[in-house]
Amino acid sequence: MLHKLSFRHGVHPPELKELTEHVRIRRMPYPDEVVLPLRQHTGKPARVMVGAGDRVERGDKVAAADGFISAPVHASAAGIVEEVGIWPHPDGSYSTAVRIKVDPYSAQAARPRLVPQWEGLTAAEIRQAVQDAGVVGLGGAAFPTHVKLAPPKDKKIETLIINGCECEPYLTTDHRTMVEYPERVQLGIRIMMRCLSVDRTMIGIEKNKPDAIETLQATLPSDLDVTVHPLTVKYPQGAEKMLIEALTGREVPSGKLPLDAGVVVQNVASVGTIAEVFETGLPLVERIVTVTGHGIRNPSNLIVPVGTKLRDLLDMCGGMTDDAFEIVFGGPMMGAAQANLDVPILKGTTGVVVLTESQCRRVQSYSCIKCGHCLDACPVFLNPQLLGSLAKAERWEEMEANHLMDCMLCGCCSYTCPSNIPLSQLFQLAKAALRKRKAA
Repeated sequence: MLHKLSFRHGVHPPELKELTEHVRIRRMPYPDEVVLPLRQHTGKPARVMVGAGDRVERGDKVAAADGFISAPVHASAAGIVEEVGIWPHPDGSYSTAVRIKVDPYSAQAARPRLVPQWEGLTAAEIRQAVQDAGVVGLGGAAFPTHVKLAPPKDKKIETLIINGCECEPYLTTDHRTMVEYPERVQLGIRIMMRCLSVDRTMIGIEKNKPDAIETLQATLPSDLDVTVHPLTVKYPQGAEKMLIEALTGREVPSGKLPLDAGVVVQNVASVGTIAEVFETGLPLVERIVTVTGHGIRNPSNLIVPVGTKLRDLLDMCGGMTDDAFEIVFGGPMMGAAQANLDVPILKGTTGVVVLTESQCRRVQSYSCIKCGHCLDACPVFLNPQLLGSLAKAERWEEMEANHLMDCMLCGCCSYTCPSNIPLSQLFQLAKAALRKRKAA
């Protein structure tokens, strides 16, 4: 293949996955309390259905989807609703959340429920079951999965792409999912192919995960066109547009979606969750989280109840080292630093990275020297140098005219800038300003 299973531009940050890439997944005990924000997916926040004093069992719906691009929220543990109120959110804001005091004597068994037999369901019924289970993308963006399973009728989907790249440094959630639950991943692929009526699936995995490549190749179904493709190790290989270019050679046009290239891309952990829904009937109430970094005593891959507070998760991993300095939700390239240990783990929380003081040294920003490193790094061929200058001048409309909305905030420009200009952060602020202006 002429495109050599990669994409143009990008960067090569240190991988730093050795802390957890061979650590088996284990289950975290239930904490004393879980906090479930109504806003933990892309789209409209869920609509609360419970009140203080209500008893809920594990898997009960506490908030309903409020529209098509929305997802319900379910209790991740049995207990009593303490409060429906404002709580710190991992994005730095405050959000409405359901607080549940976990019953320490409960067996945490879900109520008896009907497990749908997916083989006899229509595509619409599969999508409805996925939405009812609250499944969202587990790669970080948390886009409701049922929406991806419902492409417009005028968009012909030819290929399903499974994203097993996990190109962010430190994180090993997807890696361990592929190694330990390959049959679940293959079942999820089978269900998605039936729902989308596609004949071909391509699984993209970076070459730094040879055990995951070998495991998935060994479990490929013999009756479906499913193939595994080892990819060049480069950041951001796991971004949708980059992955599509690497595997198919197609370029998603500016302002368009993967659907316009005849492709649906799904994260490998989300695929496994779809299979779990049709195996157990349980909604999305827990997820695998990588807790890692040189500032945590016992780096781990854990199955964590959604809504677990950060402090409880850190305690489960032995606590922080004396030189721990900063905690990031997600990876160091695109993740968000946290200011409160009471923020909850969301459906889209891929990892918790604890960095040491020596890794977080404060640097001074200098004026742009017009070196062009950011242009050479940008995977979607924007001009970060120009956009950065416009952002500092708060010329938001001109930034939009220069394709700001195509920026995926991957951080490649900031990573390569010798003047330490926080370009990605400037673009994030600009996008927020434009959204606020349009809403007004």
